[in-house]
Amino acid sequence: MNIKPIKTEKDYNSALKRLEVIFDALPNSKEGDEAEILSLLIENYENEYYPIEAPDPIEAIKIRMEEMNYKQKDLVGVIGGKSRVSEILNKKKKLTVEMIRKLEEMLHLSASILVTNYQLSK
Repeated sequence: MNIKPIKTEKDYNSALKRLEVIFDALPNSKEGDEAEILSLLIENYENEYYPIEAPDPIEAIKIRMEEMNYKQKDLVGVIGGKSRVSEILNKKKKLTVEMIRKLEEMLHLSASILVTNYQLSK
């Protein structure tokens, strides 16, 4: 086991290749320990060089709706009538504080995601 820090793209690719080889190693075995350490090093490198940005509030709503098998009509009454729901989901209008409160409760989304600023469609 020759594990070293991942400092370059070349190191990163080598670590990924090695992890692919030992991925199914038994836990608490020499290769299992190596896989666990490599996973942490790879995750650290990816967090630094390939950060994943949080979706904007409307994308977060759409993702959660899909996860919960909700349709646009399921938001009627929660954030307004049919046309208001359409305006919100198509980024024609911004979410209000009252809508954010109701969506937070219904969709179990953090208000911190829902209050993030986003651009309206033109």
